[in-house]
Amino acid sequence: MLRIHFTSHDLQNIRVARQPDPLWELVCSVCRLDTGQGPLDFGHWRRAARERLSGDAVASRALRPLRTLIPAAGYIPDFLTPPVTGGGLPAGLDQLRHTPRTRLVRDLTRLADSRPVPDWAGSLGRPGGDSLRSLANALGIYFRALLEPYWPHIRTAVANDVDLRSRDLLDGGTQALLDGLRPLARWNPPVLEVEYPIERDLHLEGRGLLLVPSFFCWRRPTALADPGLDPVLVYPVGKAPLTVARAADDGLVRLLGRTRCAVLAEVAGRHARTTSEVAAAVGIALPSASYQIGVLRDGGLVASRREGKCVLHTATALGQRLLGGDSGLRPGTGAAVGP
Repeated sequence: MLRIHFTSHDLQNIRVARQPDPLWELVCSVCRLDTGQGPLDFGHWRRAARERLSGDAVASRALRPLRTLIPAAGYIPDFLTPPVTGGGLPAGLDQLRHTPRTRLVRDLTRLADSRPVPDWAGSLGRPGGDSLRSLANALGIYFRALLEPYWPHIRTAVANDVDLRSRDLLDGGTQALLDGLRPLARWNPPVLEVEYPIERDLHLEGRGLLLVPSFFCWRRPTALADPGLDPVLVYPVGKAPLTVARAADDGLVRLLGRTRCAVLAEVAGRHARTTSEVAAAVGIALPSASYQIGVLRDGGLVASRREGKCVLHTATALGQRLLGGDSGLRPGTGAAVGP
């Protein structure tokens, strides 16, 4: 059990990350890769990833040091998941490259207490060495090979969860937000009790708490091991299986193009999206988003309606089917939940 202790100031300083964090998703996905965990949620991704690794020597080599540092269970070094900034993968890798040596030594010493650590890991951060840069490069290669093709689907699932948390906060304040984390956590004021593999107390002491919704987190939330770091709680979002990848990895992307595929996945979430919301989520200019939505609408994949001053967009039944929605589940929905 993880018990997170709030003060009145902490309750005023709860935030929710608006987008999936690439390094948290990467770390959680490595944990899922070599296990049978979440066969419905991650089975297709796991099979596709293993197939990709068998034919991609560069990605396969990049995974080796990650497996050393990221066990499927137990302690994972905190420096692999630097503070969430919303700046995407480049910002996260830049923070990792500049990890202070004192933190590297502390984290790797703790890792060595639970499992063997190879010599190359001990050289991370050594003055004049390039091991930390090589590790950052390996993280980037892994992400581009095994996560980037699925990123629109992951982003949609997280956006749906953020919508849910936002409604809870607007309707009932921080109490409703924390109550809404059930069954993963129980709000027993002033303590948030979280299912956790060890007994632990985390005192926020006025620093607040950042909630980080995650696709690859499974079954229960996770947190940084060092209580002195800025507190975060990474928790699993509700999701449909990554069946979108069946098409998006090659067929649908070849048909629509990667940007248009990302736009379609974004409007296929639980709630209708405005053009500006689609542009921000996909990372394209507003005129480009408007154009892409228009093309998808002309093709019968997107429906648009005006509400007041806004135009809202949703995926049609045909659009849902192209995204792997034959089961009736939209991307980002479903009952399966886990870290």
